[in-house]
Amino acid sequence: MPRSAKGKEIGMQAKSIIDKGELVSDEIVIEIVRDRIFSTECEYGYMLDGFPRTLVQAEKLGQILSDRNQKIDVVFRLCVPDDMAIRRIAGRRFHITSGRSYNIDFNPPKLEGRDDITGKS
Repeated sequence: MPRSAKGKEIGMQAKSIIDKGELVSDEIVIEIVRDRIFSTECEYGYMLDGFPRTLVQAEKLGQILSDRNQKIDVVFRLCVPDDMAIRRIAGRRFHITSGRSYNIDFNPPKLEGRDDITGKS
């Protein structure tokens, strides 16, 4: 979720869904992305990572870009071996209070079970 959505109602709605371990609907994700793309911070460009994930999201992205008279300039496809993808996914850890993410293999916290910034568990 973009940082810009965190304080907004739609971002708080998405966070509530994520906190329950559920998937955020296409409608909410699309609204967050649309708000971000139309922000002044994205006036000169932006990069989407992990979006679109569904056909519905891809179709809506096409509409959003059309509304802004934009097109996709570049697409990167990263090929990762299945075992590496599984290792990265299985090693993910999140500090609930701060929202920071860690990975036990690739980006572990300095102290096990504690946030690097706050030191809190």
